[in-house]
Amino acid sequence: MKLKMAKNSLFAILLRSSWWISLALAVALGLAGVALLPADYRIAGALSGFPFAVISAMAAWRQWKLPSAARIDETRDAVSQMAWPAFSALLEQAFVRDGYRVKAVKAGGAHDFELERQGRRMLVSARRWKSAQTGLEALRALQAARQAADVADALLIGLGDLSETARPFAAQQQIAVWQAAEIAQALKGLPLKGLALKHGAR
Repeated sequence: MKLKMAKNSLFAILLRSSWWISLALAVALGLAGVALLPADYRIAGALSGFPFAVISAMAAWRQWKLPSAARIDETRDAVSQMAWPAFSALLEQAFVRDGYRVKAVKAGGAHDFELERQGRRMLVSARRWKSAQTGLEALRALQAARQAADVADALLIGLGDLSETARPFAAQQQIAVWQAAEIAQALKGLPLKGLALKHGAR
């Protein structure tokens, strides 16, 4: 059985927060332990903030790997000007780099790629990546395709926000969503401008 961290646990919240918040808690707890506990227990008190120091290090590592705001903006601008052949080529490169076998699907369906890695499959919908907002209809179609194909995972890729009804549906059905930050992370190191010029925009 695979254990899953509670989304709103203190540990999970601190991992999503700036790393220095956990570090400040670690220092504060350590100083409080040294100041308030008897001399025999001061070492233990000083170490009381150690778990938060570990969380701080983990959060710092995660955040260091994330793309900068400038990189996210650059990626958003580049992919929003691409035609589908350019964007789909970039996605395929990114998926292959991450170890997936990629199968492109004919246009007109609920998904655009079928991915497989280590025996686990995923359907990916990305053709509406320029839409200002993704509604419930697109997610329902992706979920229906996922169930029909008996596929474990589903991913929706789009620069726009999810509608008020789409967001809880995605969470309930455990459909992963990539927006500008996730797209920038996935495409890190790939030639955005070169492909955009090669394939043109529309």
